[in-house]
Amino acid sequence: MIRPVCRKLIGSKFWQTQFFSPRFCHQVTHQKTPSTWRTTLDLFNSRNLHVSSRILQTETTKSESKTETANDDKKIDAANKKEDKSTIVSKMKTYMLKRRDYTKKYTDNNTITAVRAMQEYILPPSDLEELRQIRVRSPYASNAPIHVYLERDVEKKAIEVWGSKEALERERKRLKRLEVKRRQKLQFPMSQSDNGPVMSQYKGLLSGGPGRVVAFAAAANGLICFFKLGCFVSTGSASMFSETLHSLADTCNQLLLLWGINESLKKADEEHPYGFGNMRHIMSLISGVGIFCIGCGASIYHGIQVLLHPASGLEIGNLMSFSILLGAAVMESASLALAVNETRRNAKKYELSFWEYVKESRDPSTNVVLLEDSAAVMGVGIAGSAIALTYYTGNILFDAVGSIMIGGLLGGVATFLVTSNANALIGRSIPPSRLEELQEMLEDDAVIRGVYDVKATQLSSEEFKFKAEIDFDGREITRAYLASVDMENMLREIHAVQTLEELEILISRYGEHVIDTLGVHVDRIESELKKKNPDLRHIDLEVL
Repeated sequence: MIRPVCRKLIGSKFWQTQFFSPRFCHQVTHQKTPSTWRTTLDLFNSRNLHVSSRILQTETTKSESKTETANDDKKIDAANKKEDKSTIVSKMKTYMLKRRDYTKKYTDNNTITAVRAMQEYILPPSDLEELRQIRVRSPYASNAPIHVYLERDVEKKAIEVWGSKEALERERKRLKRLEVKRRQKLQFPMSQSDNGPVMSQYKGLLSGGPGRVVAFAAAANGLICFFKLGCFVSTGSASMFSETLHSLADTCNQLLLLWGINESLKKADEEHPYGFGNMRHIMSLISGVGIFCIGCGASIYHGIQVLLHPASGLEIGNLMSFSILLGAAVMESASLALAVNETRRNAKKYELSFWEYVKESRDPSTNVVLLEDSAAVMGVGIAGSAIALTYYTGNILFDAVGSIMIGGLLGGVATFLVTSNANALIGRSIPPSRLEELQEMLEDDAVIRGVYDVKATQLSSEEFKFKAEIDFDGREITRAYLASVDMENMLREIHAVQTLEELEILISRYGEHVIDTLGVHVDRIESELKKKNPDLRHIDLEVL
C-alpha cells in the first residue's frame, strides 16, 4: 500500500521539484527538521532514496542543460553580433585608410583652365574639345562658373600630340627662350607701358591729387633755386647758400616723388601681384635721406665754416637779396597752401584730424611737399632775419648762425620723413576703430561663429589688406546648401545605398557641393567688405 503511494508521490512533478530540490535536501541534511519530515524521510531512506536521488539528478541536469543551452545561444548571438559589428568597422576602416596617404604627393584630381592647358602643354583649342570638362565655381566674385580639365587628361593628350614627354619638355624650353627674348625686346617701350599708353598714365598723374601738388611744388622750387643761386653768387651769404641748397634738395626730391607717384599708378602684374603702391613711400624715404644729407649736412657744415673762418668784404644784404627772398616766400606759400588743402581733404575722407593724417603719412607724396614747403617758408624767414641782422650790424656771425638754424630745421623734417615712411614700409596697422568695425561686420554674419587673429596692414596710402581666422558654422553652410536641393530625391538616394562604395560616392558628391556653398559665402562676405571699404584691396579669410 505504501509503495504505490510513494511511487505516485515520487512521480508527481510537484514533489520532485519541492521535496527533492537541492535547497530541501540541504535543509534536511544540515538543519533540524520537524518529526513529520523525519518520518517521511524514513520511508525513502531504505529503498526509494536512490530513486529520488536519480530523479533529482536527472531534473537538475536537464535544467542546467537548458540554462547552459540558452546561455550558449545568447553568447553565440552576442559574439555573432559583435563579430558583425567589428567586421563592418574593420572593413570601413580598411576601406577608408586604403584610399589616400596624405603624406605623399597626389595629383590625379588636379584641374587646370583652358588657358593653362594651352600655355603649359602647348595644345590648340581643337584638342581640348575632345577632353572631358568639369564645371566649377568661378574663383572671381560675381562671375559665372568656369570649365576646367583634369590635368592628367591634358597631359595624356599632350604626350599623344607631341609623341613623348621628352619632346613636350623640349618644346616648352624652346618657347620659354623665345618668350624671354621677346620680353627683353619689349622692355621699357617708349610709346607703350605695361598698363596702357604712357600719355594716358601721365594724364592721370597730373589730373589732380598728390601728382598736381608735387608737380606745382617742383616747378616753384626749381625757379626759386635758380634765383637763390644767383643771389648767393653775388653776395656770398651763408644763409643764402643754405637756402639755395634747400631749394635744390626740394626740387630734386619732388622730381623723385613725381616718378614714384607715376610708378604707383601702374597696375599689378605677375612680378608685383600687390601692385606698386609702396613706390610713394620708397621715394619719400629717399627724399628724406636727400634732405638730411644735402640740405641739413651741407647747410650746417657751411655755417660752421663761416663761424671758424669769417670772410670779409662781402656785401651781404641788398635789395636783390630781399627781393628774391620775398618772391620765394610768396611762391613757397602758394605751394604750401595747395598741400594744406589736399591734406585737409584727405584727412576728412579718412575721418582723421589734420595732424593725425600727417603723422601717419597716409599720403607720403603730399606729406613731403607739405613739410618741405613749411620748412621752406620758415627757412626764408630765418634767412631774411639773418641777412638783415648782418646788414645792419655788420657782424657776419648772424649769417652763419642763420645757416646752421636752417640746417637744423631741414634735419628735423628729414628725420620725420624717414621715420614715418620706414614705419609705413614695414607694415602699419589700420586704425583700431576700423579694425573693430571690420571684425564686427564679420561676426554679424549668419554663417560665422567666431573671428580670431584679425590683422589689417596698410599696403600703401590708398589701400590695405585684411586677414582673419574664421570659424564658419558648418550647420548653417549645410542648411544653405540643402535649401537649394530636392530633399525627397536625396532621401531616395540615401535609401538606395547598399555598399560602402556607394555610400562614399554619395557623401563625396554632396560634400563637394557643401564646400562649394562655403566658397560662395566667402565670396559674398568679401564682396560686402569691399563694398563698404573701397580701400580694402586684398582679403584673406582662413577657415578654422
